[in-house]
Amino acid sequence: MRTVLISAAMLLLGSTLAAQAAEKGQPLDDAQCKAAWTVVSPNGAAISQGEPVPSIIDWTMVDSNKDAKIDADEFKAGCAAGWIAPAS
Repeated sequence: MRTVLISAAMLLLGSTLAAQAAEKGQPLDDAQCKAAWTVVSPNGAAISQGEPVPSIIDWTMVDSNKDAKIDADEFKAGCAAGWIAPAS
């Protein structure tokens, strides 16, 4: 009985963590990526982590050098990997 309860608790915890994980989208082509970048950074400057950027699905996956900023190159790589949502 104890094993069943522990297994059920682990399954519930695993399901909860999986539901909280960011869901990767479809890769964006160059035109879609450029449009999204223009929306989030009209002047082309890097985006700081505290700024609200809803098109970035998972900041940690896009900020490849972990400097708390996303530059145009990191953003483009994020587009190709599916971590950037299209501009709306």
